[in-house]
Parts: sequence; structure tokens; C-alpha cells
Amino acid sequence: MSSGTVTTVSSNGTYAFTKPNRDGITLLAGLGVEGDVHAGVTVKHRSRVAQDPTQPNLRQVHLIHAELFDEVAGAGFEVAPGDLGENVTTRGIDLLALPTGTLLHLGAEAVVEVTGLRNPCAQIDNFQHGLLKQVIGRDEGGQIVRKAGIMGVVLTGGEVRPGDPIRAELPAEPHRPLERV
Repeated sequence: MSSGTVTTVSSNGTYAFTKPNRDGITLLAGLGVEGDVHAGVTVKHRSRVAQDPTQPNLRQVHLIHAELFDEVAGAGFEVAPGDLGENVTTRGIDLLALPTGTLLHLGAEAVVEVTGLRNPCAQIDNFQHGLLKQVIGRDEGGQIVRKAGIMGVVLTGGEVRPGDPIRAELPAEPHRPLERV
């Protein structure tokens, strides 16, 4: 589907794996989520800062589909919005099927350009042992499948709240599949 709904928004001003849910967040063009530790022009993820602190921040906004929580619940895991560190939880839109460069219109004004897939890390197993195997797997061809959401950069700022519509605007073809960022 190319449209859905924002179910939850989350942010955290300090480094922590989970992010508290909020009544609303403000997206800032070129920066990310106002007041979030990962906001900025250059990369803020600790392991990436250690490699090269000058690289551009392609991970300003992290989005996860609520359907993932339903899926992992079937395997005995309880995961709630914000638990995996995402800023925006969605329902009804197939985030993982979107091509790189898709524009996501959130609410009345905000626009986020999809840059790639979140690369699930060992912190997910620290949160709940065994959960990492649920959010990363292999397809029938043996290729890694990352299911822990997508990342993007803010092109147009604006307020985003639970209940807001989310609409995908696909880029011109040929489409490039999402890769980890």
C-alpha cells in the first residue's frame, strides 16, 4: 500500500535504545526530529561517529511498521512503539517495499525522503533475547532481509502526531531497492 497512518511518535534527547512516546514531534528540514539525540546534519549514531563523524546523517528519522510488532508477538515477543528506537510508527503502509528516494508525506506538511533500511544490531537482543532473529532473516535466495524499519532525511519540516495520514510518493523509475544505511 502507498498510504497509511502514523500510530505513534517517539523521541529521546539522550542516547538510549528505546524512545518514549510523545503527543507529537516536530520534524526539522535537514536535521531530523527536534530534540532527538539523532538529529543533525552529520551522523549521530555512535558506531558511525566513531568511524567518521563528518559523514552525512542519512538516519535523521527512523520509521517502523506496527505490523512488525504483530509479527513478533506471534513468536512470543512483546514490542511496543518506541521500544526499538523508532521515531514514527506506522500502520497500513509497506515501508520495506518502498524504493530508495520515496517521499513520505506525514501529516499536513512534513516530508521525509527514504534513504534506506535500518540495520538491526545486537542491541535488539539486549532488549529481548532472541528478538534479533525475528527482525532479520533470509529470503528464499539466501539474501539478508532486514525488517526493523527504514531511515530517512527530513526535506520539509512540520508537526507529526498519532492519527496523521502518511502517503508515499514514489520516485521516477527505475526504482532502486532499499539497502542498509
